[in-house]
Amino acid sequence: MSEFDRNVVRAQEYLKRFRGKTVSHLIGGKHESGNGATFETLSPVDNSVLAKVARGTRAEIDRAAEAGKRAFASWRKTSGEKRRDIMHQIADAIEARAEEIALVECMDTGQPIRYMSKAALRGAENFRFYADRAPEAADGLSLPTGTHLNYTIREPIGPVGVITPWNTPFMLSTWKIAPALAAGCTVVHKPAEWSPLTASLLAEIALEAGLPAGVLNVVHGFGEDAGRALTEHPDIKAIGFVGETTTGSAIMAQGSQTLKRVHFELGGKNPVIVFDDADLERALDAVLFMIYSLNGERCTSSSRALVHASIYKEFSAKAAERVKKIRVGHPLDPGTEIGPLIHPRHVEKVLSYVDAARSAGATVAAGGIRSSLGDNYVEPTLYTGAHNSMKIAQEEIFGPVLTMIPFADEQEALSIANDVRYGLTAYIWTRDVGRAHRVAQSVEAGMVWVNSENVRHLPTPFGGVKNSGIGRDGGDYSFDFYMETKNIAIALGDHKISRLGV
Repeated sequence: MSEFDRNVVRAQEYLKRFRGKTVSHLIGGKHESGNGATFETLSPVDNSVLAKVARGTRAEIDRAAEAGKRAFASWRKTSGEKRRDIMHQIADAIEARAEEIALVECMDTGQPIRYMSKAALRGAENFRFYADRAPEAADGLSLPTGTHLNYTIREPIGPVGVITPWNTPFMLSTWKIAPALAAGCTVVHKPAEWSPLTASLLAEIALEAGLPAGVLNVVHGFGEDAGRALTEHPDIKAIGFVGETTTGSAIMAQGSQTLKRVHFELGGKNPVIVFDDADLERALDAVLFMIYSLNGERCTSSSRALVHASIYKEFSAKAAERVKKIRVGHPLDPGTEIGPLIHPRHVEKVLSYVDAARSAGATVAAGGIRSSLGDNYVEPTLYTGAHNSMKIAQEEIFGPVLTMIPFADEQEALSIANDVRYGLTAYIWTRDVGRAHRVAQSVEAGMVWVNSENVRHLPTPFGGVKNSGIGRDGGDYSFDFYMETKNIAIALGDHKISRLGV
């Protein structure tokens, strides 16, 4: 049996638990289906129904928020060492069930197994990273003066809402939930309705690993009802959201009445700038990887390639040749490099840019059509001869689509790179050390990689500027969001106090 066939068999075994049943909410440690309303989650492979999922409403969010509030009273007082131990047990269980998580996620999202197998293990790594930081999460600073000892401590903010996207849902859920738990917060998680299955697996794993009931609650549903109820709920003190910019703006407005703290990782139209002195072979590898991996459905994708005019013709020709060879296929096939896109509506969005590109004068150098494999399969697309005012250069397409734009010099490269409403990541390829620093410091992005693709180091800050987000994840930066800092001042002696009314 080939590895592909084995993956198909194993995936069907894991999916049996969902078929013909309703995927329930988890509220206060108990599975429930709410009012009985459901929605279907489809497999991008063939648009078949994977499962029915309970459709949460304000009533379910109310119960989940109340469960989180009750659990917070004890979880916040649970020692960091105890939280650490429980979170390591969750990580152990994730690793033990990594195959199940990866195969289910492939079938629910269309992401190729070559990426999802690592994403499941990355989820365990996220839990371990924050588990080890739980004992020191409350630590602050000593700030003495001549008359007072000032010291700070950090305290968990309370029950928080986490709303996660559909592209790599398991890993991104752990990226938000793990630091919240380490900080001493309780969580109400609303996963994306297009890929909800692995959220249930994570909740099940956490409960079985010893996480107390109510510390992690999951309510499935749609943004307009469950999502809105969560962002408006007065007992939810903060919202961590990963998704597109328009939704982030709506969440900010919905949470404003309760002065809710928000942390957003939003869209991107990220530039990769290739100068003529770069290692062009490595640069090409990185350019293609950062847009065509994960089906192009990633916020940090290098969706605009800005290439020096002197090498543009040769570089774009080599890119087109490589793009045409990228293997589109079933997500469970180890050889697949691009799988089906998440949903028919998203496919229509991605393909809608083809006519806009041509009418604006760009060339479709590769792709731009559906694959013969099925409705949700799209050939990797490369637009050349583009300029930055085009729709394909300004809007986040969120698919396997690269727009390649020439530039004349460093200043023009920066001008093009910064001339978008987004500012999540940027990638720079040059052997000139001075130019690397100049461009990295001048480009409008929250994260910059030089002579590298996106290689994450968990202690470093992750987040964007402009319309790409608010706040930072990673390391202690996450604790800045999930915790309040309190200053305590103790008088060291009988300092002079001004007297009134004597």
